[in-house]
Amino acid sequence: MTSPLALPDREQALAHAAGLVLDSWRGFDRARPIQPALDEGLRARLDGPLPERGSDAGDALTLAAAVLDASLSQPRPRYLAYVGSSGLEIGVLGDALAAAHDLNAAVATGGADLFERQALRWLAELIGFGAPFDGLFAAGGTISNLTALAAARERALPGFRASGGDGRPLALYCSAEAHYSVRRAAELLAIGSRNVRALPLDGRRRMDVAALGRALAADLRAGVVPVAVVATAGTTLTGAVDPLDELADVCAEHGVWLHVDGAYGLPAAATASAGALFAGLDRVDSATVDAHKWLAVPKACSVLLVRDGGALERTFGHHESYIPHGAELTHPVDRTLEYSRPLRALKLWLAFRVHGAAAFRDAIERNLAQAGLLWRLLSDHPRLEPLHEPELSALCFRHVACASGDVEEDRAATAALVRAIEADGRIYLAAATLDGVPCLRVCFVNHRTTDADVEAVVEVVDELACALGAAPSPAAA
Repeated sequence: MTSPLALPDREQALAHAAGLVLDSWRGFDRARPIQPALDEGLRARLDGPLPERGSDAGDALTLAAAVLDASLSQPRPRYLAYVGSSGLEIGVLGDALAAAHDLNAAVATGGADLFERQALRWLAELIGFGAPFDGLFAAGGTISNLTALAAARERALPGFRASGGDGRPLALYCSAEAHYSVRRAAELLAIGSRNVRALPLDGRRRMDVAALGRALAADLRAGVVPVAVVATAGTTLTGAVDPLDELADVCAEHGVWLHVDGAYGLPAAATASAGALFAGLDRVDSATVDAHKWLAVPKACSVLLVRDGGALERTFGHHESYIPHGAELTHPVDRTLEYSRPLRALKLWLAFRVHGAAAFRDAIERNLAQAGLLWRLLSDHPRLEPLHEPELSALCFRHVACASGDVEEDRAATAALVRAIEADGRIYLAAATLDGVPCLRVCFVNHRTTDADVEAVVEVVDELACALGAAPSPAAA
């Protein structure tokens, strides 16, 4: 008997889907002149009731593709807001193949486990994590950071997972510009967000090493248990890389776990131009890399590398009767938070296998150079001002129209400019605030972005700011 959920003509549906995917890839090859709005006809089709009977798969796929085409897609070369993905084509195919087999990578699969092991090894080699190492794939950087910090908590207070902390106060340490996922982890791990020590920055917007030493010493005197120091390898706001080698010295002195949140920036450790910024990576206890950011594969594909794989098993391991264990049989579920776990490793494994490490280094170098290009263009522009020199590929800047000196006026002017950029649709940037200054922020992580796209940022922002009437026109300047 035929399944009620069998696709009537799967060959035709697959061919149609392949054509739609190819059309989207072609659309990502170059910037389009404007971001289209979702028209009322499509909106109406997405507002209907639950269908009682099925309809043609090709029609449903076409509708889905049309809605996606009108959505903000990070693979587009001028989507420069946040730290996006660029939907690497071989990764898309890897996701489709993995979904077709629908393995549960929470348990031993008898074969697909090898993709994860080899991809972990390749990534560790690419960035210079060093041996020994172990690791896992997770849903995103927030989950990877949470997993690492749970293991750090268990090492700081063995048995915490079973008995809790017995009232002992705990603390985490990071820079003032660390990602919010550190506070979120503190909240979920019963450390408390108020016990996150957000340490001051040095002159390069990195964690102040001396301040860390003082904070650790003060907490230890007060009976507070340091759980971990979280260094950032590429802050979201400005791309700053904390001094890992110096932080490793302090952590070794005090016996504290050193975790690196390199979700955005750590792939740059593989490059000649930025690699020196990551000295000391081979001394850390754990590190997070989001392969769906600067390694271009589709979301979500985060990687956690750890020096001691046993730390994960001591933190998450369970031996339930419905999951068999043996002397030679271990399961990822005993090292992760997830019980239903897709095969995320395949897309990264395919990306390395198909493109090779050199191609990734070249793509990252190009993005680093594009950030430098934008900084020079802004520095030479009469109405645009970079707020810092880029360390990696993120850069904050502002227009003179948003620089009156009154914070509230500048915030309103920046918000108006951001709305104009979004409505215009030629580029997509994010609003930010740096040292109290409202500004615009770009981040180059897309392998499709060209130098012409960088130049377009300057041209479009200046044009739209002048059109708002708050600045002299380019012709009059």
